[in-house]
Amino acid sequence: MQIRPKETGIVITDPQNDFLSPEGVTWGLVGGSVTENGTVEHIEQLLKAAKEAGLEVFISPHYYYPTDHGWKFEGTLEKVMHDINMFDRPDQLNLEGFEGSGADWLERYKPYIQDGKTVVCSPHKVYGPEQNDLVLQLRKRRVNHVILAGMSANLCVESHLRELLEQGFEVTVVKDATAAAISPELGDGYAAALTNYGFIANAVVTTDEVVAAIKGALAAH
Repeated sequence: MQIRPKETGIVITDPQNDFLSPEGVTWGLVGGSVTENGTVEHIEQLLKAAKEAGLEVFISPHYYYPTDHGWKFEGTLEKVMHDINMFDRPDQLNLEGFEGSGADWLERYKPYIQDGKTVVCSPHKVYGPEQNDLVLQLRKRRVNHVILAGMSANLCVESHLRELLEQGFEVTVVKDATAAAISPELGDGYAAALTNYGFIANAVVTTDEVVAAIKGALAAH
């Protein structure tokens, strides 16, 4: 992993209450993995290091509007997400009830995300960035190396990894700044993701390694 400050950006998927807060609707499935990995703290470390170094930060959020509940078919976890009203908002232009909701950012991330500099992309609708403007936003800022983290490991993070690689980006995954559902029926989503990261990503690293590399690159420039 090489950090080139002008070409490197941090992408965080779904840094939202429904995934990362004990009050979130998925905590029963992901809470153990989030806690074990220190995911909440590690995402904040990435955000802090990026802001201090002047790296571009991009948020790829997940929102559902009432019309999305009219879908005629869904994948396994999509159905669960819709059934539990995960990431629900009244509509695209309405923020009524957003503050503190499951769709809102985790409170400790707001100073970083709402600083007027972070790029908040349009929502992705399933898992990958194919339906939002993340790739456009990266290209317009000439970012070609993505440091990827967020939720959840085997769904949105892995899907973003695959699509960004297909789009020609170099992608480093931060393995302890993510987590996943662990289900008796479906298995350990985090373990599955780690296997695939190792086969697919350009690099798989820890938060400490990324922060050290960012600081080293900043000192060198």
